[in-house]
Amino acid sequence: MPTKIVTSKSWVQKTPNVCGGVPCIRNTRITVHGLVHYRQLGLSDQRILETIQGLTKDDLIAAWEYDAEHPAEIEEAIRLNEEA
Repeated sequence: MPTKIVTSKSWVQKTPNVCGGVPCIRNTRITVHGLVHYRQLGLSDQRILETIQGLTKDDLIAAWEYDAEHPAEIEEAIRLNEEA
């Protein structure tokens, strides 16, 4: 059986007027920078999945891929969120 490849291009979306247009998972208000920040704070993937209802392993994979491809954007979003 072929392995399903999750791509951040289709999984992560920036929608104007939704969470300020920052990258979110699928059609949700779950921000990529929020997930990355949880990870920076020491939460495991399993704990993040337990904490955020409806989040899947594929969602996390897409978030980590997006972060790897856009680290400056995500760090800036985390910084701005912390200042708010």
